[in-house]
Amino acid sequence: MKLSRMINVVGAHAEGEPNEVITGGVLNVPGSTMFEKARWLESEGDDLRAFLLHEPRGKVSQCTNLVLPSNHPEAQAGYIISEPASYPPMSGTNTICTATVLLETGMIPMVEPVTNVVLEAPGGLIRMRATCENGKVTSISFKNLPAFVLHRDEVIEVENHGSLRVDVAYGGMLYVIVDAADCGFAIEPDEAAELSSVGEKVKAAAAEQLPSVHPENPEIHTVNQTLWAGPLREENGVKTSRNGVIVSPGRLDRSPCGTGTTARLALLHARGDIQKDEDFVHESIIGTKFTGRIFEIGRTGEIPDVSVEITGRAWITAFHQYVLDPSDPFPTGYTLSDTWPVA
Repeated sequence: MKLSRMINVVGAHAEGEPNEVITGGVLNVPGSTMFEKARWLESEGDDLRAFLLHEPRGKVSQCTNLVLPSNHPEAQAGYIISEPASYPPMSGTNTICTATVLLETGMIPMVEPVTNVVLEAPGGLIRMRATCENGKVTSISFKNLPAFVLHRDEVIEVENHGSLRVDVAYGGMLYVIVDAADCGFAIEPDEAAELSSVGEKVKAAAAEQLPSVHPENPEIHTVNQTLWAGPLREENGVKTSRNGVIVSPGRLDRSPCGTGTTARLALLHARGDIQKDEDFVHESIIGTKFTGRIFEIGRTGEIPDVSVEITGRAWITAFHQYVLDPSDPFPTGYTLSDTWPVA
């Protein structure tokens, strides 16, 4: 058999969110940093994302992570995150899955009981602590990029939903954060389709009506996720809340979402609801949990920020190869609006 492409992939999920890690088949891409490499893929090499994520090989709920050598002297490797519709600077679940795969496959040597790992994401260096036992990574704690609030208590107009109070915060991606109850949602599994549909409308409205630019990287400049926030409550003395993040082109994150948890902690701190060194448990729509904790307070440019550590788990689910027969009529796949909300 003659093949024109073969990509080696390790499948994994972090608290329910499926993320694949590309471990072979791509030698390198142009750029000196992971951010530059991600921008090159977005503009010149997007066929790789389409090949892996579009049907018939992929699905709308899938993300991939391309592992590459890093030029940063502190990083053991770099990775580029590809979501169904974007190349984000950072993703918590993709980070947890990538680190777990690198350690459990031996690409980075595992040291028990704790392995310290530094990876270069497009958004910057991510330092993490992997708790390991009997060859298994039992948890990953990573220090995320500094998070901050750009808009507080703003009102936007949303198609078919009228006026809606929202906030915008950065936690590795730019989030519009909405109280789910304001739209009648309890963030339950049977609401997933409607949460996704309305969430995309909220995101589009916020992106248009609330200009949001990262103060130190103007190339990060668009609201690209909606976070439905449940009420803050206490369980066994720990502040806890349910949430649902909508990933474009319009589907629900299965996990509690690492960058979403980070953005929400920035907002909760700005409101005075969460303090430094206080644990916060974020729960997903399927009941899985991440623990977040603010460990430092500082500034990004002129904006107050918080540095957050997120702890979660991942499990390897598959080892497989995606291949392309040169006669295949769908070398970059296809999307249909029955599963991809925007085709």
